[in-house]
Amino acid sequence: MPTADTALELVPTRLKTASLNNRQSELEEAEENVNTVDVPTLHAPAAALSDSKSILHNHWVHLGALCWTLFLQGWNDGTIGPLIPRIRELYHVGYMVVSLLFVVSCVGIILGAVTVVWFERRFGFGKTIIIGAFLQLSGYVVASTAPPFPVLVVGYGISGLGISILVSQCNAFVGSLKRRRSLKLCLLHASYGIGAFLAPFSSTRFATVRKWSFHYIISASFAVVNIVILVVVFRLKRKEALLLEEGQDLGTAPTLDRNVYRQILGIKAVHLLTAFVLVYIGVEVTIGGWIVSFVLQERDGGPNSGYISSGFFGGLTIGRLVLIWVNSKVGEYRVIFIYGILAIILEITIWTVPSLIENAVAVSFIGIVLGPMFPLLIGHASRIIPSSIFTGCLSWITGMGAAGSTAIPFATGVLASRYGIASLQPLIVGMMSFLLLTWAFVPKDRRTD
Repeated sequence: MPTADTALELVPTRLKTASLNNRQSELEEAEENVNTVDVPTLHAPAAALSDSKSILHNHWVHLGALCWTLFLQGWNDGTIGPLIPRIRELYHVGYMVVSLLFVVSCVGIILGAVTVVWFERRFGFGKTIIIGAFLQLSGYVVASTAPPFPVLVVGYGISGLGISILVSQCNAFVGSLKRRRSLKLCLLHASYGIGAFLAPFSSTRFATVRKWSFHYIISASFAVVNIVILVVVFRLKRKEALLLEEGQDLGTAPTLDRNVYRQILGIKAVHLLTAFVLVYIGVEVTIGGWIVSFVLQERDGGPNSGYISSGFFGGLTIGRLVLIWVNSKVGEYRVIFIYGILAIILEITIWTVPSLIENAVAVSFIGIVLGPMFPLLIGHASRIIPSSIFTGCLSWITGMGAAGSTAIPFATGVLASRYGIASLQPLIVGMMSFLLLTWAFVPKDRRTD
C-alpha cells in the first residue's frame, strides 16, 4: 500500500500524462476538422457566384419586362397625333368634339390613380399590373373595330384606366430599387420614348388608308405580348418577393395607417410633384399629339407631317440616354431649371418663326431637353418622400400625373376650336413656365427617416 509521500510523488506524473493525452486528442480532432472542411470550402465560392448570377439575371429580366410595358405606353401616346386629322374627317367632328377622346381617357386615368394604391395593397404588384394590362388591351380591341364615335370614346376611357395602373406600378417598382436607380429610370423612360418615336410611323401610314383603325390591331398585338411577358416574369408575385429575388434587403416592414390615402395626401411634396408631373406629361403628349395639326394648318405641311411627332419623341429618347452625364455633373435638381429654360426658348422659336424646317428641328430639340425631366423627378422623389410610404406616394403621383396626358391636350382642343390651332404655342410656353415655378417649391433636402 503506497504511503502519502509516494502518492504525492505520483501526482505530477499523472498530470503530465493526462496533459499529453489531451494534447494528442486535440491534434487528432483538428486534423479531422481540416479533412471535413476542405470539401465545402472549395464549393462555397461557386455557390456564391451562382447566387450572384441568379440575382443579376432576375434584376435585368424584371427591368426588361417593365421597359417593354413602358414601350407600349409610349406607343399609345405617339399614336393619336397623326390620327386626329383622320378621325375628324371620318366622324365629321371639330376640335372640341374630337377632344372628348382625351376627356374620357382622363377620367379613366384619374380613376386608375385613385384605385391603384388599394389594388396594390389588396392584390400585390404582380396581379395589379396584369389587371392594368388587360384593361389596356380591351381599349385597343374596341378601337380596332372603327366603332361609332361614342364607343371609340369609351374604348379610350378603358385604355386610360389600364395605362394609369401600368405606368404607376412600373415607376413605383423601379423607383423602389436601391442600386443605380437613376440609370434604371432613364432606361425605363427611354423605352417609353422609343415606343412613342415608332408609333407615328405606323399611325401616319394608316391615317392615309381606308382601314385606319387597323393600326390598333398592331397595338392590341403588342398588348397581348405585354400580358404574356408580365405573367411569365413576375408570376403574379408581390413586389416584396420580387425585390428579394433581386437581392435587395427590405429592412423593417413599414407601418402604415389604416387610411393610407391620408398619409399620402398629408405630405406637401406629393402635391407639388403631382402638379409637376401632371403638367409635364400634358406638355409632352400635347406637343407630340397636336404639333401635326399645327404644322398642317400653320406651316402648310404635307401628308408626311406626322413624322415630326416621331422627331419629338425620338429627341425624348435621346435626351434620356445621352444627357445622363449632364444630370450627374450639374446636379439632378438644378439641371431641371436649365432644361426648362432651353425648352421655353425653343418653343418660342416655333411660335414666332414661320419655317417648317426650323419648327421640325426645334421640336426634336425640345424633346431632347424635356426627356430627362421625368426620370429625374422620380429619382428626386425617392430622396424626399419617406421610404415607408414611397411606393404608395409614387403610384399616386404618376397615376394622377398621367391625367395630364389627356387634360392638357383637351384644353388645347378647346382653345383651338375657338382661337385656332395657333393657340397651341402660347399654351405650351405657359405650361412650361408653370413647370419651373412648381419645381422651385419642391424640397431639395433629403428625408430624415
